Amino acid sequence: MNDVTIVVVDDEARMRKLVKDFLNQKQYKVIEAADGEEALTIFQENQNKISLILLDVMMPKLDGWSVLRQIRQTSNVPIIMLTARGEEQDELFGFELGVDEYIAKPFSPKILVARVEAILNRTKQKENSIKEYGGIIIDNDGRTVKVDGKQIDLSLREYELLKYLIDNHGIALSRDKILNNVWNYDYYGDSRTIDSHIKKIRHKLGKKGKYIETMRGIGYKFEVK
Repeated sequence: MNDVTIVVVDDEARMRKLVKDFLNQKQYKVIEAADGEEALTIFQENQNKISLILLDVMMPKLDGWSVLRQIRQTSNVPIIMLTARGEEQDELFGFELGVDEYIAKPFSPKILVARVEAILNRTKQKENSIKEYGGIIIDNDGRTVKVDGKQIDLSLREYELLKYLIDNHGIALSRDKILNNVWNYDYYGDSRTIDSHIKKIRHKLGKKGKYIETMRGIGYKFEVK
């Protein structure tokens, strides 16, 4: 069973049912909301479970723009705006507020589902690019490293070396293997250059530097204990 939960917010029951039926075919769980106030209540009660929101613009009690603003104060959950208006200025306004996609009515339900799947795939890939190891957070897309929430400055080679060690968590890596994979066979100097890079990385990691272990007679190993 797919564990993706999607909130469909629209004051037209017929539209909600149409969208829900197509999403259910993909095994997505759907929660319906008939107006903006109900949407915010549902969001607050299920924030950690919601994967995406389909949000109509023109609704009673609270319109889609107001709902979007309030959600964006605390969450970056993907949001697709549904609207009967297709003017460029409305689309630009939506993107400025943090909309991920903008679909004008009437639309093809199959196209809508395809857009939903595309956004969910992008979101999943982004989540997979960020990994955490004992307080060290490495972002493969942004090529950044944070230690206990604070970003540290690493040179490109230091970043690649640390990432290689982390990707091989718990595995003892020889200096030759590190050179071949991090320096890409284009380094012919002393392998002790690795030692100097490791020393700098440990210093920048602070107390987390202990995760990089020296394997006597072999090389190094990254392991969180």
